[in-house]
Amino acid sequence: MSGDLRHGGLPGGTDTAGTLPGPEPRPGGTPRIVGVVWGLLILNTLGSTGAKTIVPLPRSLIQMVTMGALVAAFALALAVNLRLRLRASAFVFLLTLLLVLSVISSANLESGFGALFRCARLALFVGTLWLLSRWWDGGQTFVRHHIRMYFAVLGSVAAGLVVSPGAAMPELYGGRLVGALWPLTPPQIGQYAAVIIGLTVLLVLGRRTDRASAAVVIVPSLVLLVLTHTRTATLGLLIGLALAIGSLVLTSAAARRFFVWAVLCATVAAVALNSALQAWFLRGQSQENFSNLTGRAKVWDALLAAPRTTSEQLFGMGLGDKSFGGLPIDNSWLAVYQEQGLIGVALVAAIVVVLAGVALLRPPSLSRACAIFLISYCGIASYTEAGLGDASPYLLHLAVAASLLATPAAATRLPTPEVPRLPTPEAPRRHIPRWARRSEVT
Repeated sequence: MSGDLRHGGLPGGTDTAGTLPGPEPRPGGTPRIVGVVWGLLILNTLGSTGAKTIVPLPRSLIQMVTMGALVAAFALALAVNLRLRLRASAFVFLLTLLLVLSVISSANLESGFGALFRCARLALFVGTLWLLSRWWDGGQTFVRHHIRMYFAVLGSVAAGLVVSPGAAMPELYGGRLVGALWPLTPPQIGQYAAVIIGLTVLLVLGRRTDRASAAVVIVPSLVLLVLTHTRTATLGLLIGLALAIGSLVLTSAAARRFFVWAVLCATVAAVALNSALQAWFLRGQSQENFSNLTGRAKVWDALLAAPRTTSEQLFGMGLGDKSFGGLPIDNSWLAVYQEQGLIGVALVAAIVVVLAGVALLRPPSLSRACAIFLISYCGIASYTEAGLGDASPYLLHLAVAASLLATPAAATRLPTPEVPRLPTPEAPRRHIPRWARRSEVT
């Protein structure tokens, strides 16, 4: 196999991350600074709440770092795209409409001045995506940026686990893995691990990376996923991979082999490790607690039963902290309904439907399979996690899917300057003597 997830492009692949020597990128290529911008966007969406870290970090400091990362991302994206060359994207256009709706719903300040601050954050987030859309060409460039950046985040989680196992797996979270260096919750870690595992598996099947490089990413990420005991991330990974590999089965022998082996291994594991898998899945919870989704259903019922005016039903109450009555909503659709109303729910549904529809209409390919995995994962996670209506990792996942589904721009040939033709020098006239001329005349 050719290529490496940790370095540059791939011979014969569709990745355009490499550049020729010199400060200017090659025509149609992606500047390396775009990867820096993507990493800053990921840093902004890590959040500021979570477990207690080894070194206590004030929330104000974390918020300053995350917001500073977003401002830097927008500034760098603007610097690298000064001519504002944007690419038409239904995904970013619908996000822009969602931003306008968020400003309208937040203008009455029902959620306080924090709603306007969150609108400004969403505006910078969407603006940065518009600036980056210039390099959305259907290749796996942003997939590689996604994997590298989230693998770095998981590296900090693993480092915290090694430095202080007690802080990384506290009793407060039932012994589940959390971020001990940066405040990350188990669902966050599980999400990041599941996403990069799925994308790396697909890159291996598409022969866009070698197995050794893939194992470096997959094995530790899988260990961290197991330690988080995150059911949503695990189900999203399995179902998303099944759908993505299913889209490749008819055109890829490697996908067919992987699918068969995966089914056999899953069957054996289900029979041999049934009790262990059940214990891991239940996490020591009672049947009642498991049936109401760890108390989420009670919050959902209370949210739906709360009285609302017609304006609040249509436009919501403005961007907030995704909570109701002091408890997290933990459902993207209900969180959007709470903050952006029924119109917001319609816009978010349009985003998912448009991306899924475009993916289904595309011919089978690796880019299509990666997009299907990301879309299906976000759809599954939206039931127990919030984030589709605001700047979040889920919108970054969908942005990667949008970049994968973009049609490659037609290559523009640089005009060849015409070289002026120099006048052809006349051959020197040959001198003919007089006697020769007279002989020719006679």
